[in-house]
Amino acid sequence: MSEQELRPIVVGFDGSEPSHRALAWATRQGQVTGAPVEVLTTWQWPTNYGYAMAFETTYRPDDVAREMVEEVVRKAASEHRDVTFFAHIVEGEPRNVLVDRSSEAEMLVLGCRGHGELTGMLLGSVSGYCVTHAHCPVLVVRD
Repeated sequence: MSEQELRPIVVGFDGSEPSHRALAWATRQGQVTGAPVEVLTTWQWPTNYGYAMAFETTYRPDDVAREMVEEVVRKAASEHRDVTFFAHIVEGEPRNVLVDRSSEAEMLVLGCRGHGELTGMLLGSVSGYCVTHAHCPVLVVRD
């Protein structure tokens, strides 16, 4: 099977140490199987922002998410040239985005209890939800 035909190993990534461990595991799996590694992060507008405040602030969670995941993908790709990496940044609830994406994934790899730079990204409840609802195998990387 060629690399183009292989479904990606999808890593839920929020910048936390557990999500970095999940990426390391997925990278090793990509080296063994030849599957590409998709580093997926989600973003949402903070719920404490009102309608007007969202437009008055310079804080852009989508830009923060994009910069974070693209930097991680650049670093991983430079260190592991035998694996294809790509970033995927999606607006939405992390657990729903991950489960939706799992329908096209070889497997889903998550860190355990990520409380990352982007608040509320991969909490323990997200891993549990994905294990129950994903359309592919799910691996939760523990400490």
